[in-house]
Amino acid sequence: MRYLKTMKRLYINSLLVFGIFFSSAQTTDDHEYQIKAAFLFNFAQFVEWPANALPETKAPLVIGILGENPFSTYLEEIISGERVNGHPLVVQQYKNVEEITTCHILFINLAETDKLEQAITSLKARSILTVSDNSNFIKQGGMVRFIRKNNKIQIQINPEPAKEANLIISSKLLRVAEIVH
Repeated sequence: MRYLKTMKRLYINSLLVFGIFFSSAQTTDDHEYQIKAAFLFNFAQFVEWPANALPETKAPLVIGILGENPFSTYLEEIISGERVNGHPLVVQQYKNVEEITTCHILFINLAETDKLEQAITSLKARSILTVSDNSNFIKQGGMVRFIRKNNKIQIQINPEPAKEANLIISSKLLRVAEIVH
């Protein structure tokens, strides 16, 4: 069992370190969302939530998806059996913001600009790390945006909304991101 966990971590790290570049022989969308799923898993390790966001020591850390799930089964496979600071990781799917009760990392996949803006606005007071690959996401108050530059997946971070949500983003994560305001 320990061997399998070690191999899984090596796979995830290799996706992030070596798999950032796209191969023309691969399905770009599949590979892109494998990498984004690995990033979401790693965000759980590099963000601190306030104590009231994870009140119980064994409470799950929830990675949510708002809107259509672009990850297929990649995200579930990556987090399967994983823990962050003793908290098991789980994935939840949401059709609308009103369904979100407990969530720590939320990938927002809403195509309509007004729905995206409404979602970000309604989540502002909550300690949820918001993530998307929508081009308007950061401008509308989102925290982390996946971007594609030079055939690589990179991240932009807007630290102000994260601070307002009482989230602490590790300097290790901030170093690899483009900081935008």
